[in-house]
Amino acid sequence: AKNAIIRRLPAVETLGSASVICSDKTGTLTQNRMTLVRAFAGEHMVELDGGVPEGLLALIRLAALCTDGTVRIDEKGTETHIGDPTETAIVAYAMKKGMPRELLAQEHPRLGEIPFDSDRKLMTTVNLIEGQTVVIVKGAPDILLGRCVSGNLEAAEAANEAMGRDALRVLAVAYKYIDDVPVECRPEELETGLTFAGLLGMIDPPRPEAVAAIRECDSAGIRTVMITGDHVVTASAIARELGILHDDSEA
Repeated sequence: AKNAIIRRLPAVETLGSASVICSDKTGTLTQNRMTLVRAFAGEHMVELDGGVPEGLLALIRLAALCTDGTVRIDEKGTETHIGDPTETAIVAYAMKKGMPRELLAQEHPRLGEIPFDSDRKLMTTVNLIEGQTVVIVKGAPDILLGRCVSGNLEAAEAANEAMGRDALRVLAVAYKYIDDVPVECRPEELETGLTFAGLLGMIDPPRPEAVAAIRECDSAGIRTVMITGDHVVTASAIARELGILHDDSEA
């Protein structure tokens, strides 16, 4: 009835007696297409589904300059995201607000960089912005906020927690001005003494068919388990949305 070809019939019996299904989250239960939906720029949380204040555009510009992802649109209007999904979410949003990455790169050329690595959880670029040399750092809020010496850091901590509770993946952005372009870009020199610029919250939406499949498994007495490396607050919010999590103590 389902047009499935079975090579070993006992596999059907084994599958039929399954009582637990363990599933990866990203790309299986979710769409693996990050979308920028919320931002915090020092004072206020802003939903990114309407007009954007000028101060917030400055935050988006800084974040887009400190990315390596690219977004291409073909003649049919279909977007192709190349690179890390969190970066391409920023690039795509900046493009929609009239700041394509290629134009930003021309207007504010990159003079140096420290690539992202999983130990530092940060990426840094040095850009020329309106005649000044600016260090831009983006990365995990729990790391980056500790490197900031100015900005509304207490409010940023609270905003980060609030975004996590709503299943958002959060990136922090910070910057500082320097006098000269460094001969060698070192993390210990560039990634300290920063000014907090803001937070960007993005989500990887659940697959509608996954929600339906989990509901069907439930009705058949099969327990679905989601496996992910996300922060427990973010993972719990997504699991609730999918219909997997009913009690936070299970996470």
